[in-house]
Amino acid sequence: MTKRTLPTFLYGGDYNPDQWPAETWTEDIRVFKQAKLNSATINIFSWAKLSPAEGQYDFTELDAIVAQLSAADFQIVMGTATAALPAWMVKKYPAIARVDYQGRRHHFGQRHNFCPTNPDFLRLAADLVDHLAARYVGNPHIVAWHINNEYGGNCYCEQCQAAFRQWLKERYQTLAKLNDAWNTSVWSHTIYDWDEIVVPNELGDAWGAEGQHTIVAGLSLDYLRFQSAALQKEYQLEKATIEKYDRHTPIMTNFHSTPNKQIDYQAWAKDQDVIAYDSYPAYDTPPAQPAFLYDLMRSLKHQPFMLMESTPSQVNWQPYSPLKRPGQMIATELQAVAHGADTVQFFQLKQARGGSEKFHGAVISHSGRTDTRVFQEVAKLGQILADVGPQIKGSQNQARVAILFDWANYWAVEYVAGISQDLDYMQLMLDYYQPLYDLNVPVDVISVDDDFSQYDVVVAPYLYLIKPGLATKLTDYVSEGGHFLTTMMAGMVDETDNVYLGGYPGPLKELLGIWVEESDALLPAQTVPIELAGQATTGALLADLIHPQGAEVVGKYAGEFYAGTAAVTKHQVGSGTAWYVGTRLAPMGLRALLSQVLQMAGVASLTHEPTKVEVTKRSQADGQAYYFVLNLSNQPAELPHEFATGYVDLITTQAPAQQLASWQVQILQAR
Repeated sequence: MTKRTLPTFLYGGDYNPDQWPAETWTEDIRVFKQAKLNSATINIFSWAKLSPAEGQYDFTELDAIVAQLSAADFQIVMGTATAALPAWMVKKYPAIARVDYQGRRHHFGQRHNFCPTNPDFLRLAADLVDHLAARYVGNPHIVAWHINNEYGGNCYCEQCQAAFRQWLKERYQTLAKLNDAWNTSVWSHTIYDWDEIVVPNELGDAWGAEGQHTIVAGLSLDYLRFQSAALQKEYQLEKATIEKYDRHTPIMTNFHSTPNKQIDYQAWAKDQDVIAYDSYPAYDTPPAQPAFLYDLMRSLKHQPFMLMESTPSQVNWQPYSPLKRPGQMIATELQAVAHGADTVQFFQLKQARGGSEKFHGAVISHSGRTDTRVFQEVAKLGQILADVGPQIKGSQNQARVAILFDWANYWAVEYVAGISQDLDYMQLMLDYYQPLYDLNVPVDVISVDDDFSQYDVVVAPYLYLIKPGLATKLTDYVSEGGHFLTTMMAGMVDETDNVYLGGYPGPLKELLGIWVEESDALLPAQTVPIELAGQATTGALLADLIHPQGAEVVGKYAGEFYAGTAAVTKHQVGSGTAWYVGTRLAPMGLRALLSQVLQMAGVASLTHEPTKVEVTKRSQADGQAYYFVLNLSNQPAELPHEFATGYVDLITTQAPAQQLASWQVQILQAR
């Protein structure tokens, strides 16, 4: 079926008029229009109001909300309201509530707390969505359906255990295959009947923080796969219910976190008509981190995404939430646009007077005034988006460099028992993204199933788990001229976390032209000196003892008992090269190495000289390019000299300023 695209560049966010008297809605909408908002996301957590008891529905209030927003010509993102359970439901069906990692059945409370396999929940959710879709189909102001909200969390109940056993039967077919995959001969774990399999929580084979420690890694990895798939199946149920009535309006849910470790967003992407993401960087989050996450979200479908939630000021749930500095909100929202967002949406449009989110920032604050600093900035951003949004909407970010991000590896790396407790999948991703960001080199963040051939450079930090076919795919990519770089821990295990025998990095040995004898764990404050292409740098975390087998040594350890041995190698394979980095390089050393790889691959930066600003490029199908120049700091910064002449700033409609003030953004188009 063909889905419509969003009709305009959406600027709005989550609006909860059901928390307020109906006589206040008209004034709310007037204020929203003053801020140039054109959309509202509604009905996210309204299940208890819509359905006071099983089988009973009352849409009177929601009808009035939809009618008033439609009359005001607002674009509506309609929620399905299934993310928070009504009290009557948990009272009547207590098994709907999750059993947590500690084995405790939850009572009524909070949100995001349903069991994804519970048949009563699935039945009741589908019935609610059926009523919603049947009632509101055909309203031209509903431009998207928003299913549930920020899916996440695992359930360990008996129903999930039974469903997991069935999932395993379908995956492995026989217990002999399952026992082999999980290597259950260790610690007398052999399974002789499917009903002997138990969920891996603290009462079973896991301990410590959830997702960090396990006795049977194959079991724990499969349970994470199963839970992600079970939640996805619930999403698919709601989507299919909507599509019985509406086959043309885009349907999605909102992804979130840094990213959410428990949900395989790459597997979920195929079911999203558009990717939506909630972004809440903390006061001390480096600008490269949200940039990485935006690139990941854009790359899930290789198309623009929705910035579904962000805050115009503070949040209520971070340990510290200083005020955003003047201009900071606009700059950080436009950073998302620079990396591919075709919407800017806030949580929340009106600040709640009670509940846990009453101190979360909003467009309309508790004062209700429009002469506040925050409101004035929201209105200013609204004018910018009204002016430039139509030109930018639909344009693409194009990259010749990709970073491989893989949820199975995310899970598996952080289950590793031994070597070092400091293995942090996201941190090493950001290590490699940061120098590319600093160099203003566009990056896609892709899955192992993406087409590598469209990239000149593919970087794969911590490619620990190699599923069948991936080593061949990488070898073909390099042989045909690609440049591939991976790191310590690469190629060690298969998809159920069993080690590839014959030496590390397993099936990547031939491609990389090395074998790794062993790895030294460096203590938290310890580094090892390295000589890299004539420059002195250091390594940390791990130090692989590498034996080149055809590879050229690019960097050597200059300390410890392995001084003089290889730390960094490259291997010519066909028309391309395969690089291996056996330690966590210091930032300047890593930047120098990646610069060398980029030069060899012929990949150029968007700027010719080092700069303190972020530069990102979006292009329309006709070749029209837009350069976003963002000063994401409290200090002024110089405009890169290549943009000094021949460009116009779409925000000011003037020639670009040669110096950007703190938190200033320029969107440049060639004259």
